Amino acid sequence: MVATKWTIDRAHSEVTFKVRHLVISAVSGSFTDFEGTVESPDEDLTNAKIHFSAQTASIHTGDTQRDGHLTSPDFFDSAKFPKMSFESTSVKRKTERTYEVHGKLTLHGETNDVEVVAEFGGSTKDPYGNFKAGYEVTGKLSRKDFGLTWNAPTEAGGVMVSDEVKIIANIQLTKTQTA
Repeated sequence: MVATKWTIDRAHSEVTFKVRHLVISAVSGSFTDFEGTVESPDEDLTNAKIHFSAQTASIHTGDTQRDGHLTSPDFFDSAKFPKMSFESTSVKRKTERTYEVHGKLTLHGETNDVEVVAEFGGSTKDPYGNFKAGYEVTGKLSRKDFGLTWNAPTEAGGVMVSDEVKIIANIQLTKTQTA
């Protein structure tokens, strides 16, 4: 089987998250420095090898003070753990356009199994002749599974930050080589 290598087109991709704040609303953020590759015969991800990483210090929530707190030892401890990474362990087609992706996520010095869903958006050639494929990747993870346990109680008996984090990534891949 001929393997094709695909690379994330950062200019046309985004890696975002949502976490509940005060249990009443969600705060969104993103990582601006990330990279990834997919090795697969074509845009069909079945049995693909997926590699992804992001620099934790590149977190952006629209609030400089909050971003500073998130990169501190209370959360990501970006000085000690500058990168989060994901390596797929299996990819299975669930429907014509969706895949169940299992892999190992390493974050804050902890590695755990995670599952995400990748929905195929389509493929085409861009105006420059590059072959592109698009996916929306969604999933959830527990902050505590990765040692991200900082929190503060509220007067109403709730917590400042929920444990569950929703991941939403819109990824455009560029075919870079065929081996």
